[in-house]
Amino acid sequence: MNSKICAVLAILFLLASVCLAADKPISDDLIIDQVRIKLSADAEVKGGALGVDCKQGVVTLSGSVESPRQKDKAAKLTKKIKGVKQVINNIEIKKHG
Repeated sequence: MNSKICAVLAILFLLASVCLAADKPISDDLIIDQVRIKLSADAEVKGGALGVDCKQGVVTLSGSVESPRQKDKAAKLTKKIKGVKQVINNIEIKKHG
């Protein structure tokens, strides 16, 4: 009986530690890295040259793209990154002509 109680307590302790770890905030540096990877990997955005900054989960995007669609998609991809609270989209659209 005693060993069952110990096993249950051990499981509860493990679950509690996992739950606490899940609430740990994600660092701004990690968010920046994840956003850069996501934008660079996207065939439409081609975001390798875009600037990414993050302060307390608020991501600011900068640089320029060819179309409004690329600008919008960059913001949408960024919002999907875990830990991103807000996106400030300062990306400019290149003028042709």
